[in-house]
Amino acid sequence: MYDNLRMKIQKNTIVSLRYKLTDAQNNVIEEPDSPMIYLHGGYEGTFPKIEALVDGQDIGYEATVQLEPNEAFGEYDPELLKIEPRARFPEPLEVGMQFEGVPDVDSGSDDAAQAASAEEDEDADAEPLIYTVTDVADNQVVLDGNHPLAGMALRFWVQVEDVRAATEDEIENRHPEGGENFTFGMPNDAEDDDEEEFLERALGLQGHTSRTLH
Repeated sequence: MYDNLRMKIQKNTIVSLRYKLTDAQNNVIEEPDSPMIYLHGGYEGTFPKIEALVDGQDIGYEATVQLEPNEAFGEYDPELLKIEPRARFPEPLEVGMQFEGVPDVDSGSDDAAQAASAEEDEDADAEPLIYTVTDVADNQVVLDGNHPLAGMALRFWVQVEDVRAATEDEIENRHPEGGENFTFGMPNDAEDDDEEEFLERALGLQGHTSRTLH
């Protein structure tokens, strides 16, 4: 009788999911101690394929699903890879640091300032692009505007830990109380190289679609 009374996952329920994230070769990317908690029902709290997998299930359900790049973080876009002068960035600068756009030159020309202003006006309504520092040399920096998991097929093992009805405030705010929508992935770590190796790896990254992470 208890099983019949347990709440099932449906629209406007708060779902707690234990999960393990691996790549297509089963190399572990993330296996956190804390569950992913999201508002179920198309609120972009997790991937649609995961929502479809657990919809109608209850506590204890577990399954594994593979997401192709177009179902997760998209294909890797080489146009979002930038090599910028080291002087444009603050100190200290380390691999893994993130910037919203590319830092401006402190004493740039009027033409450069006008160009930047025009670009800002054009992108005013767009989602700000976050660039991750993936490599640093003496005078150049590689920035990657792709999500760290872009271009990768991902496998999720999930287990439903808890299900409850969402509050009116949570439905209005489109996420669980006390938290925004869940995010996956972290920037890569990398070792410093000399300039030649730095540039070679930067070019190699443009066609790289199966990166290891964390």
